[in-house]
Amino acid sequence: MSSTTHDAPLEQLIERLKQGDVTAAEQLLVAFEPQLRLLVRRQLSPDMQAKFDSVDVVQSVWADLLDGFRDGRWQFRDAQQLRAFLLRATQNRFIDQVRKHRQASRLERPLDQPSTSDEPAVARPSPTENVRAAEMWDRLVALCPEQHRWLLELKRQGFSLAEIAARTGLHESSVRRILYDLARRFALDESDLS
Repeated sequence: MSSTTHDAPLEQLIERLKQGDVTAAEQLLVAFEPQLRLLVRRQLSPDMQAKFDSVDVVQSVWADLLDGFRDGRWQFRDAQQLRAFLLRATQNRFIDQVRKHRQASRLERPLDQPSTSDEPAVARPSPTENVRAAEMWDRLVALCPEQHRWLLELKRQGFSLAEIAARTGLHESSVRRILYDLARRFALDESDLS
């Protein structure tokens, strides 16, 4: 079958679209979308798939095409010229999307992936500091009454006073008072050890 015979229905749709027929635009989209999406999918790397997909690119091109038809900017002799235009526009839009998301994609990595040397170093405690922290924790636990150890553990995990109060059923000011008393006892114990 020759391309002219095959494109005859498309030629009719283009003519109807020029006259403002919205259903012709929908039918042209149905006719061209698979080919345009395939063009994008073949080039779309896994890291870019998280940023956009072939549908995003094709819909964006299609919206521009419809605007161009309405404004009289686009004139196509036949279906072949329209197809060539859509392929080029889709390729260009795809490249624009890749450029837009490339920098973000380079900087992102999974949370479980170790950091690289080009990132700022995080201050890590030395082995001596780890030993001191463990000793301090043991002394705090020893000074803390049994019924308040859960509060101390929650504070160690980084919970705020409001979160600790919500978890324990105590009033926030009670949590503050208990932790303050423990800190005072710890400071007195430190001065006795000196």
